[in-house]
Amino acid sequence: MNTKFLDLLAQKYDSEEKVATEIINLEAILNLPKGTEHFVSDLHGEYQAFQHVLRNGSGKVKEKITDIFKGELSEKEIDEFATLIYYPEEKLQLIKNNFANDEALKQWYIEIIEHTIQLIPYTSSKYTRTKLRKALPGQFVFIIEELLYKNDEYTNKKQYYSSIAEQIISLGQADKLIIGLAYTIQRLVVDHLHVVGDIYDRGPEPDKIMETLINYHSVDIQWGNHDVLWLGAYAGSKVCLANIVRICARYGNLDIIEDIYGINLRPLLNLAEKYYGDNPVFRPKIHIEDKISDQDQLQVTKIHQAIAMIQFKLESPIIKRRPFFNMSGRLLLEKVDFDLKEITIHGKTYPLENTCFATINPEQPDQLLEEEKEVMDKLLFSVQHSEKLARHMKFLMKKGSLYLKYNENLLIHGCIPLEETGNMQKMVIENKTYAGRELLDVFESYLRHSFAHPEQTEDIATDMVWYLWIGEHSSLFGKREMTTFERYFIQDKETHKERKNPYYYLREDEEVCRKILKEFGLDPDQGHIINGHTPVKEIDGENPVKANGKMVVIDGGFSKAYQSTTGIAGYTLLFNSYGMQLVAHKKFNSKEDVLRDGTDVLSVTRLVDKELERKKVRESNIGEKILQEISILKSLMKYRYMN
Repeated sequence: MNTKFLDLLAQKYDSEEKVATEIINLEAILNLPKGTEHFVSDLHGEYQAFQHVLRNGSGKVKEKITDIFKGELSEKEIDEFATLIYYPEEKLQLIKNNFANDEALKQWYIEIIEHTIQLIPYTSSKYTRTKLRKALPGQFVFIIEELLYKNDEYTNKKQYYSSIAEQIISLGQADKLIIGLAYTIQRLVVDHLHVVGDIYDRGPEPDKIMETLINYHSVDIQWGNHDVLWLGAYAGSKVCLANIVRICARYGNLDIIEDIYGINLRPLLNLAEKYYGDNPVFRPKIHIEDKISDQDQLQVTKIHQAIAMIQFKLESPIIKRRPFFNMSGRLLLEKVDFDLKEITIHGKTYPLENTCFATINPEQPDQLLEEEKEVMDKLLFSVQHSEKLARHMKFLMKKGSLYLKYNENLLIHGCIPLEETGNMQKMVIENKTYAGRELLDVFESYLRHSFAHPEQTEDIATDMVWYLWIGEHSSLFGKREMTTFERYFIQDKETHKERKNPYYYLREDEEVCRKILKEFGLDPDQGHIINGHTPVKEIDGENPVKANGKMVVIDGGFSKAYQSTTGIAGYTLLFNSYGMQLVAHKKFNSKEDVLRDGTDVLSVTRLVDKELERKKVRESNIGEKILQEISILKSLMKYRYMN
């Protein structure tokens, strides 16, 4: 080992005793139970529902409360206590309003502080005391530790402990203590969070989800196709940028772009007002509870048309300059007969409805107007100079990847492109052939290069980011073609169908899943594939656990746009030292409903896999890192203190 590195390390561990102590500590940690991993997917801007799932740990918080207090507290009291842990500030206010006098409130405070202190050791049983201390609210660490580790065997300290609780209440600190403890419990229940793609689009508050993740104690992200679209826009892809504006317009969420990220849409609106009118197909998809004036709806409709036409024009030159994308069939503007308002696709001619071709030059249909060029230049400048968006995109890059191998599981948002035979589908990129893990690695390298060079807007790397959104061999798209144009302008729904990669039916086959796990260097006996992207239609009887448990699909539809077809409001997955549990969530209406009724929105937990022996930290990814640290420290001991 490099002696200079060991000399530097010796500055931190400057005595034999310090090195030995750290080795002993790390060896002990290896024998603790593996921490709980929490998997969520396809959040699609639904911040309130995500927050609830995060706060209740997909039911783990209430499960812990029930374990300790069943028989002592009624079912209603358990519900009330659980809600207090989820939303401590709001629930405290509601509860305090119900007390007739200060003495009754004081007695409630004493009981609830005692219950919360009882819950802390149970939720922290997998952690060292040092890790627990870091999770406690800083201003109350001394007080909490005194209460946590009290020993009243000889009653010598009974008054001492009673005095602590009474002083907390009399000094007006009870609320702050309870709030701090509630957030500590939330943190302790889940050791690590995996977001298996699609934070952005459709829902109204992806920015709040990003802020939550930035401040979360331990998280990784597997990019979804919608996340990559936003990364691509920030990295300089104008066609990705056009897509994110179009999708925000489609779902009535343009305020995300304009108000939240400060991106000026006025030039686009001016263009839209000049060339477009009302068009029923381009009106925003809004929920009944959303209020939008007729004037605002008309403005969004016009913007929607303007940016959609810009998008279609921007796609053409990429398809032409990258023939290996094999997308010439998507040069749809060139297939339109603008006089007859019809299009010929795959040898069949269809009439075009609800057209908005005012900016199209039939002789050169992909030619942007000078006004359109100026609009896109201004939009891109605004996107790349948004401080908030920059912070969110940089975090997404730092914590994200196309796939992740973690504790013998493969986490991936979309698919592994497969042939119908189950073999890895091949793609030729710049005269080199890639498939399987190698293909995903090259996709990710292009994305990272594009993000690192935002000034390059038409290079191969930036074009590849768009391909990840829309390409047949993309692990994030996994369909033959994206039929956006057809959905807008052709009534025949046969043209709307998007043929999926064989992966989406082959993933039911255990042998195929085992082959994929081997491709990524994972043990097919121990491993699972954790998948998002495609909503599970539980309403039709679809099972999210596939291939004899080797495949788990956890996109049940956080997005409200999916819930009518899925019948549920999202799946999440928990993986603790005992095995895996899949949780289906009922529709989340509001935080206010939970606070008022004290009821949760979880359905039956399904057992995916059960460990015959409880997994320890030693067998996890964290354990691998700790073993490496121990090896280095032993080398330091030998080099510095045993010669």
